[in-house]
Amino acid sequence: MLKGVAASPGIAIGKAHVIKSYQININTEVIAQEDLEAQIKRLDEAIASSKSQIMKIKEKAERELGADKAEIFGAHLMVLEDPVLLDEIKTKIKSELITADNAVSQVVNNYIEIFSNMEDEYMKERAADIKDVGERIIKNLLGIPTDSLVFSEKVIIIAKDLTPSDTAQMDKDNVLAFATDMGGRTSHTAIMARSLEIPAVVGLVDATDKVQEGDTVIVDGNKGTIYINPEESVLKEYEILKQNYLEYRKKLRELKDLPAETSDKLRRVELAANIGTPRDVKGALENGAEGVGLYRTEFLYMDRDALPTEEEQYKAYREVIEKMAPRPIIIRTLDIGGDKQLSYLDMPEELNPFLGWRAIRMCLDRPQILKTQLRAILRASAYGNAKIMYPMVSGPEEIKRANAILKEAKEELKAEGIPFDENIEVGIMVEIPSTAVIADILAKDVDFFSIGTNDLIQYTLAVDRMNEHISHLYQPLHPAVLRLIKNVIDASHKAGKWTGMCGEMAGDPWATAILLGMGLDEFSMSASSIPQVKNIIRSLTYEKAKEIAQKALSMDNPEDIRNMVKEEMEKINSPIM
Repeated sequence: MLKGVAASPGIAIGKAHVIKSYQININTEVIAQEDLEAQIKRLDEAIASSKSQIMKIKEKAERELGADKAEIFGAHLMVLEDPVLLDEIKTKIKSELITADNAVSQVVNNYIEIFSNMEDEYMKERAADIKDVGERIIKNLLGIPTDSLVFSEKVIIIAKDLTPSDTAQMDKDNVLAFATDMGGRTSHTAIMARSLEIPAVVGLVDATDKVQEGDTVIVDGNKGTIYINPEESVLKEYEILKQNYLEYRKKLRELKDLPAETSDKLRRVELAANIGTPRDVKGALENGAEGVGLYRTEFLYMDRDALPTEEEQYKAYREVIEKMAPRPIIIRTLDIGGDKQLSYLDMPEELNPFLGWRAIRMCLDRPQILKTQLRAILRASAYGNAKIMYPMVSGPEEIKRANAILKEAKEELKAEGIPFDENIEVGIMVEIPSTAVIADILAKDVDFFSIGTNDLIQYTLAVDRMNEHISHLYQPLHPAVLRLIKNVIDASHKAGKWTGMCGEMAGDPWATAILLGMGLDEFSMSASSIPQVKNIIRSLTYEKAKEIAQKALSMDNPEDIRNMVKEEMEKINSPIM
């Protein structure tokens, strides 16, 4: 058995097809001055070939996966046509007298490192796009063929990694599951597997070394494990588990249009989706989202050489608001800075970017950026149910200053005769322990709170969740984290306000009963997590949820809390799968 990361739920049993990686040998020799034009020509030809290949892949993806899934290849084409990126590669060839493949490798790897180190999950995904495009250009430069992922029989793919291009080209009818050496829950392999509802385990490290072509493999996407040539008893056990899981998924699909309310109907909450672009709306609606609890606006500011205009932002926000109407849409103002650099803003390098000049701090220092965005959001609010949310707030003064800019934006629009929702709700993300501790003070200046657990957990526990050496210390069910969350919920309710959660914890089935029992009003998560969370909520009475929450708050060990939740859910015949 090999243990990895559970990336896409489900169980698959089948024969392995192992994809071996080609060795890419970059030519690092210095070239002669007279060879420069030849290298530039090689680059131009490789880019032209890459464009042609990606356009064919995009067409196939549109036919078989739908326009929303194919949109990623539109982003790949934009990377190939990015003048900043291409000029950087050509400049490096000319100034350093290096080969085209060496220049592409260096520039692309630099971009991959920048995006991979970003905290925002949407931005991390951009690293995979750039890597995919960069590898394609290099392979075309070096004449390396790409694997065909069309099969005549059903297989389980074992690979070092799978790019978005790989997954789009594969014969999805005959691919039972993925298992890869690399990747995490937010890698494109995982995202594509979840969208196709194909089981996947990633981050296995050495699966391509341990699995041989044709081996019988079990992929358990629920537990993050794979079995190689398992014994008959294990095969029989997993045949039963597979059937049970298929019945469970069928039950979840039947919940799409039902409310997220407890079995005794004493408590109803809102289940919303986190989105990064307008194209994410379709998945949110298909999974029964009752709104958008976090609309990340950073995508509008990335991959460009100037700030987006008010008109560009207005159109993007309006598109989502209209598609989701009358459901609520919480639009987070620009959460950029520190680890998420924008070259055109001349942002300083920082020793500790996670505690640095970012989000609302940067926007308050550059108020015109914030005002432009607020004007766009206000204009779009006339077409549905929009709300505004400020990120990275640490105290009341920041809320007051941001609201003063919001007031100016409202007055300007009134003077211009432009309609907007004059009673638009304004809230903040609770990501910093100081914010959670003084929630009772901050509640006077906001309409709602949304707890961003990704940052709140790492700040509270002083754990960099991206550091593999201490990632085991990143514990969402740590007593300190649970008590801070409870404090925020209680403070908001006492002030007659509401509290949501838009961090990963909101979609964690092990936390659902606890958060429900604490009184959380809104859960916002990846769209694919909504059915399972809804199922848990509907299987509980409100009294049982409160009982589980009270038990959790009285315990001192995260693992004990997790085991307690497991036992309590099994008592009501609703095990977490």
